[in-house]
Amino acid sequence: MSKPSIKYDEASDTLTVCFEPGSSATGIELTDHILLRINQQQRKPVSIVFFEYSVLAQKTEMGTRSFPLSGLSHISSDLREMVFDILLTPPVSDFLQLSAYTVSRVETLPIISLQPIPVGMS
Repeated sequence: MSKPSIKYDEASDTLTVCFEPGSSATGIELTDHILLRINQQQRKPVSIVFFEYSVLAQKTEMGTRSFPLSGLSHISSDLREMVFDILLTPPVSDFLQLSAYTVSRVETLPIISLQPIPVGMS
C-alpha cells in the first residue's frame, strides 16, 4: 500500500484520505460525519471521508473530541468485526483512534477520535 493521498475541499469542508484509488468499495457510515470505504473481499481500507471536517477536528477545552460509532449498530456482527480490525490497523489507525466508553459493567460503546491529519498533503 502506497502513501495515502489527502484532499481537502474547503467549499464543502470535506477531507478525503484515499488508500487504494480506483478500488471497488463498500461504504460504512461510522458516524453521521465519518464514512469508511472498505474492500470487503480483501478486508482492506479504500478511503475515509470526513464531512464537516473543521468541526470534527476542533479541540475542546478538555482535549480531542470523540464520537460514538453510531453507524455500526446497523451492520452485521461479522462486518462490524471486520471494521474494528481495519480501524485498529495502519493505515486507518494513523488517522482514527478507536477506543471505548464504558456506560456500565455490561454496556460498552465504541468511540472514535481523529488523529492530527496533515491537511497540506495531497
